Amino acid sequence: MSQTLPGEKLEAPRLPSFVEPQSLFSSNAKKPDKISFMASDDFPPFAFRDSSGRLVGYNVDLARAICEALEIPCSLTVKQFSQMIPALESKEGDAVIAGVSITPDTLQKVAFSEVYMRFPARFVMAKDKAIAPLPNTLEGKTVAVEAGSSYEAYIERFFPLTILKAFPTTERARQALVRGDADAHFGDSMRLSFWLESEASANCCRFAGDAWLDPDYFGQGMAIAVRKEDEVLLSSINLALARLQEDGRLDELYLRYFPRSFF
Repeated sequence: MSQTLPGEKLEAPRLPSFVEPQSLFSSNAKKPDKISFMASDDFPPFAFRDSSGRLVGYNVDLARAICEALEIPCSLTVKQFSQMIPALESKEGDAVIAGVSITPDTLQKVAFSEVYMRFPARFVMAKDKAIAPLPNTLEGKTVAVEAGSSYEAYIERFFPLTILKAFPTTERARQALVRGDADAHFGDSMRLSFWLESEASANCCRFAGDAWLDPDYFGQGMAIAVRKEDEVLLSSINLALARLQEDGRLDELYLRYFPRSFF
């Protein structure tokens, strides 16, 4: 089935695959002696402290896997998110793996690796009422969204015959669906995957339809930031990501932290 809205569509369930095959160049290419990564410790499930205080998370494991793929040592230093780019510019570390947004402003300051994670939007609906969410099937239906969000803007533009119910917070929009005050909720599929497993959802709902990827509304995704002049480091990171994609380790890492796929 094809969809006519802008943005990529992935048939669910599907494991994400973002790294381009052309990133796989010769293993004899020049590479750095080591990589000093910088990450935050307050960004679950990507980087956070476990009950013993140990730093864990998707980004932590990915940094380790990158260095294993390149067969070089690496380290990881915790920094406040607001200090990431200044610390990179002052050479306190080599690479930031912390979800720095890819924007015109950050692109003037740093270079980014291949994207290793995107965050699509998805609809969730009551389990017994889920339908394929398209402009015609949602005509006259109510969709709960967070007011002022990119998800509200997307529905306004591409689902003009849908009745929007905007709430001050995402939590209140989700609860409107739980109560039956809305036919669907549209939001961040990664966070929705955890909500669907939580008590807050009251086991009411499931994903409906496909994952929507539109960088104009939902961002470019996550990539690793390095200094612009560090071309060898950037090429090496891209090589490692391509190897991890090819041998299935990115899939394993994804399922480790996201057992309910949000794609």
